[in-house]
Amino acid sequence: MKIAVACEGKSITEHFGHCEAFAVFEAQGTQIVNKQFIPNPGHKPGFLPVFLHEKGVNVIISGGMGGGAVDIFNEKGIEVITGASGDADTAANNYLQGKLKSTGSVCHQHSHE
Repeated sequence: MKIAVACEGKSITEHFGHCEAFAVFEAQGTQIVNKQFIPNPGHKPGFLPVFLHEKGVNVIISGGMGGGAVDIFNEKGIEVITGASGDADTAANNYLQGKLKSTGSVCHQHSHE
């Protein structure tokens, strides 16, 4: 299983599409076995969900996310966790322990430049 966390440094970002990078955790069972940072290749509507799907991501964790991105992730079978905050490593571990649930925080007011 691969868990991507939208990050600014080591912290979860509030807006998925404008994050600095994705911390991608590879897990076996409830244990993280690998972690890598993938720089955000750019914010274009609809691009990032496909990009992360191609990287083999199964779960995306972010503070907030636009409804269009949520829909594409759902179409790709990727679980979306929004409303998260704090440390990315902690969030990934909490997800694996069943302690992290989505609050459904969807961004409705943001611009695409």
